[in-house]
Amino acid sequence: MTQFRKRRIEEMGRLSTEAFIAAEKIPVRVILDDIRSMHNVGALFRTSDAFRIEALHLCGITPKPPHREIHKTAIGAEKSVRWEYHEDILSLIQLLLTEDYTLIGVEQTEDSIPLQQFQVDPSHKYALILGHEIQGVKQEVLALCEAVVEIPQFGTKHSLNISVSAGISLFHFSHPFFGGMMDWRSE
Repeated sequence: MTQFRKRRIEEMGRLSTEAFIAAEKIPVRVILDDIRSMHNVGALFRTSDAFRIEALHLCGITPKPPHREIHKTAIGAEKSVRWEYHEDILSLIQLLLTEDYTLIGVEQTEDSIPLQQFQVDPSHKYALILGHEIQGVKQEVLALCEAVVEIPQFGTKHSLNISVSAGISLFHFSHPFFGGMMDWRSE
């Protein structure tokens, strides 16, 4: 039987907060619109740090740092990940469109594309939009998206937790930027 030894923190080659802030990011942003849960927001900070995305945009009623409940799940990532608050998502979307971001909704729609079938083009910049935990991405926001991706599910529930959906989506969208281009353990 193979013996696996857990690596110690100092063996992982993690970036300091300062090095992370200065490091090159993948051209992906995440927009959280009207997310209610501070734990989901904290988890998204942590996931955004893990995939080294450009920025996290918090819109509408989405809670923002500093807050103890966000920090509890972010465990400090709210200090490393660039984030901005926008009261109105539509204004943010218009700005991102002028900056040539491809808007991708993460939602279940009639014409959604299974996530694994969406071809990420590393020459594009992307903004992934995730909406309210119950109501999802607003219809007027979906109308502005170039595509909508859906994570296939095979159980009795029809949705995933927002932080899980974002993590799965970011793994898929980050692969062309990190996958195969470097030995991730040497980073």
